[in-house]
Amino acid sequence: QVGLRESGGGNVQAGGSLRLTCEASAQITRIDVMGWYRQATGKQREAVAIIRSDGRTEYADSVKGRFSISRDGDKTTAYLQMNDLKPEDTGRYRCYADKVYGSAWRGSFKVEGPGTTVTVSS
Repeated sequence: QVGLRESGGGNVQAGGSLRLTCEASAQITRIDVMGWYRQATGKQREAVAIIRSDGRTEYADSVKGRFSISRDGDKTTAYLQMNDLKPEDTGRYRCYADKVYGSAWRGSFKVEGPGTTVTVSS
């Protein structure tokens, strides 16, 4: 099945760190843009970070200086390093990939993973 899978979520105390990983399925050979959304219970979804194929990154103001997004060499795996976590960082984190290409289809599409939960306690 073509898609993304996140891992690395968990429970952590305020001030701690977590590293989220987003892996694309093997059928995906190229991804132009990868990023992370998060959504806390009862709140709107928020774009957290994005990384483009040329390495340019963007961050939500709420995470600047604390979170860092990166991609591995083949650019089909993305990471979100989260430092100095705060209770307000609690939520479901979902990875997405835009402009996704593979040998089994024409053109590109956007896909999201099922998510991983991050809980930060004070």
